[in-house]
Amino acid sequence: MNAHQHANHDSAYACPMHPEVKGNKGDKCPKCGMALTPVNKEKSQYEVKVAANPQNVEAGKPTNLSIAISEHGKNVPLEVVHEMKMHLLVVNEELTWFDHIHPEEQADGSYKVSETFPAAGKYLLFTDYKPNGAEGEVNKQTIEVKGTAAIQTADLKTKLVSTVDGFTVTLLNGEDFKTNRNQGLQFSVEKDGKKLEEKDMQNYLGATAHIVMIGKADKDFLHIHPVSKENFPIYAETLIKKAGLYRMWVQFKINNVVHTADFTITVSEGEKSAEDHSHHAHKH
Repeated sequence: MNAHQHANHDSAYACPMHPEVKGNKGDKCPKCGMALTPVNKEKSQYEVKVAANPQNVEAGKPTNLSIAISEHGKNVPLEVVHEMKMHLLVVNEELTWFDHIHPEEQADGSYKVSETFPAAGKYLLFTDYKPNGAEGEVNKQTIEVKGTAAIQTADLKTKLVSTVDGFTVTLLNGEDFKTNRNQGLQFSVEKDGKKLEEKDMQNYLGATAHIVMIGKADKDFLHIHPVSKENFPIYAETLIKKAGLYRMWVQFKINNVVHTADFTITVSEGEKSAEDHSHHAHKH
C-alpha cells in the first residue's frame, strides 16, 4: 500500500460541526471545543488489517477478531479518544443489528476482541482510531457470516421513539433533519413518567451519550458525541453530507448500565453553501 501524507496546509483546517470555523492544525473550535480537522483529506496512509479466527465465521459462535493498524509494515501506536484507543462498531448489512465494542491492545501493537454474530449474512466493521500525532480515521470493512439467516423484517420505517429497558427515548426534532447545515440532535429521556435531565446521565466514553448514524444506501458513517445544552438530557450536533434514510443508535449510561436506543430517520436535502462541498462529517 502506498503511503500518503495528509495535506497540512495551515488554512485547510475547519471544525467538523461548524464548517465556518477555520484555523490551524491543533486549534479547537471555540463553539464546541472539537479539534479542527483537515478540509481536504487525502487517502489514508495507514493500512487496516482485520483477521477472524476461525476464518469461517459462523453465526451464534464467538469469533476472535484481530485488528492491526500499520504504516510501512509496522503497527502504529494509537491515542486514547473518548476513553478508548479503538472503537469497533459492528452492524449487519440491513442495519437492524448493532454492537459497539472495544478491542484490547496486544503486546505487538495489534488489537483483539471477541464478537458473536447473531445470524448469517454480511456485516460491516467500522474501526475508529487515531494514530499518535495524526488525525482520527474510520475504516470500513465487511465480513461474511455463515449459518442460519435471520428472519427477514419489513423495510425500515421512520422511528423517532425508542423504548429500551423501561426508558422512552424520543428524537424530538427527528422530522427536521437536513444536509449541509449544523444539525442539532435533540433527545428527551423518560422513565416511569419522569423526564430525566443531563445530570441524571452517567459519563459514558467521556460524554453524556454516544451516537452513531449510518446511511442505508451508501453506509456513510457518522460518529457523534454530545455536547451540553440546557433543557436536553442528550444533545449533539453534526453535519450530514448526504440525504436519505439513516439508522441511528444512541447509547447512554444510568445506574452503571449502558442502554442502546435505536432510531430510523430521513434526512432531506438542505441548501448548499459555497463552502460546504469541502467539509466532512465528524469522524473524530
